Amino acid sequence: MAEELKENVAPVAETEVKAEAAQGGEKSAANAKGNKRFGNGGRRFNRDRNGRGRKEEKLYEERVIKISRVAKTVKGGKRVRFTALVVIGDGKGKFGYGLGKSSEVPDAIKKALAVAKKNMFKISISKGDTIAHTTMGHFGATQVFLKPAPAGTGLVAGGAVRSILELAGVKNVYSKIYGARTQGNVVKATIEGLQQLKSYDKVVEVRYGKKPAVEAETSSAK
Repeated sequence: MAEELKENVAPVAETEVKAEAAQGGEKSAANAKGNKRFGNGGRRFNRDRNGRGRKEEKLYEERVIKISRVAKTVKGGKRVRFTALVVIGDGKGKFGYGLGKSSEVPDAIKKALAVAKKNMFKISISKGDTIAHTTMGHFGATQVFLKPAPAGTGLVAGGAVRSILELAGVKNVYSKIYGARTQGNVVKATIEGLQQLKSYDKVVEVRYGKKPAVEAETSSAK
């Protein structure tokens, strides 16, 4: 009888050991999978907890207008450098431009962007995403003519003028360039013309000393 009981008990013990071993193998495989996916201990570490690794949102859109190769003759030969003309803007009336120079193109662009962020301008955009009135900008031998356009017209402009107006947030304008078409002069003439723009309130203040606004308020009060 004792021998029969031993024979019956032994297979059960072997099956239990095999089942436990199988469960242990599944757990180790799951842990290994968790470690591979999330790191040690199957936990996902939050690397961005302190704000590290996050991409900074761009405040301004950037556009490279021109890259020039400049060579200077020195005693040992020629020293070649690059200049970059860059325009930036937020599309809400704020824009700027900068010029950078370096021995490498990426470095020149970085310097130009740094200069542009310090050299910012702001204009007021009128109803219909256009300018308030006609204006003419001058710089050197370049003249840039800007005229308001009705909604849906788009930007009738090209080159540097178009880039500046797009980044400034103006969407409907007629433009024309007279004289020299050097990119640097065109950029400066366009900005000079945009700086001449005056809002309705400013014109009223200059002409009437805010009298029309006061009269409108008194009439509405009556």
